[in-house]
Amino acid sequence: MTASSDSPRALIRYTLVGLALTAGICWALWEVRDALVLVYISALVAIGLSPLVNAIERKRLMRQQVPRWAAILVIYLCIIALVVGVGVLVIPAIVKQARELAMDLPRLLHQGQQWLINHGLLTREITAQEAVQQTATSSGAQDTIGLIANAVWGFVGGVFGVITMIVLAFYLLVDSTGLVNVFVRLFPREKRAQVESACRRVTNKISAWLGGQLVLAGIIGSTAALALYLLGVPFFYVLALIAGIGEMIPIVGPILSAVPAIAVALSVKPALALGVIAFFFAQQQLENHLLVPKIMQRQVGISPVFFIIALLIGGSLLGVIGAILAVPTAAILQVVFQELMNDTAAE
Repeated sequence: MTASSDSPRALIRYTLVGLALTAGICWALWEVRDALVLVYISALVAIGLSPLVNAIERKRLMRQQVPRWAAILVIYLCIIALVVGVGVLVIPAIVKQARELAMDLPRLLHQGQQWLINHGLLTREITAQEAVQQTATSSGAQDTIGLIANAVWGFVGGVFGVITMIVLAFYLLVDSTGLVNVFVRLFPREKRAQVESACRRVTNKISAWLGGQLVLAGIIGSTAALALYLLGVPFFYVLALIAGIGEMIPIVGPILSAVPAIAVALSVKPALALGVIAFFFAQQQLENHLLVPKIMQRQVGISPVFFIIALLIGGSLLGVIGAILAVPTAAILQVVFQELMNDTAAE
């Protein structure tokens, strides 16, 4: 009688303890969400680079296999050399055009405001000094200083975040075999071959996504530079670089990166702005209907419907970072879902 009366109480106690532990774990995960996102990004970078690391590691140098850490360093050095080479070719032109843009900014502001005045959108022309004074008066000097401090702190935090991601991805690549083996051993012996196969499929998908993003950015940036140069848009190097970087951000990135080019073209003449709008519209149509579907569906294996749903969910949860991580996360979930469906069909 006592045992039967205690068992419901014990069940209630265990349930309450389980709920408390679950709530505590969820709260702790939410508190460290920024660190978890950084670890997840590092893991995706490591997974995406692992096929290339494995290919270099299999090469023999002086009748000896290349150490894994050396293969990773080779990739890192190649990436650094590529970035430095592009910087050497592009940065001097960007600095020159940025200096010309700064010197030509008063004239561009004057032409832009005159156009607004002629179309009844502005009553009088405002100088840059008046705009700064109005901003300082309306928001307060303290708010302005706080905004600048937050921007500087965010930039410094972003730099340290990138460095941490690079270092963490390096160690994840070095220990990738051991980490995968530990993960596989968490499953029953009869399931381990299936789990290893799923891990290989995830690696191939993430690697294809990472390479596809870089290819898309290069295509968009180079075609934007060529088109803006042929159209006669000033500062086309800077504007093309912005377009290439914006391509890395899904949905909103290409739209926002086109705004500076349109604004600069509008300061020259409205007809040129229309030409720039037409080019970016055509470029985005080509990207959305040809480039992205081929990369995401044929290489990564994600259907357009799943791709759009993943972007919407990722953007809603984590904003821009969530939209960037949506596609590789969707690829991982697709592999997991396929394995679960195969197990269900086998049963």
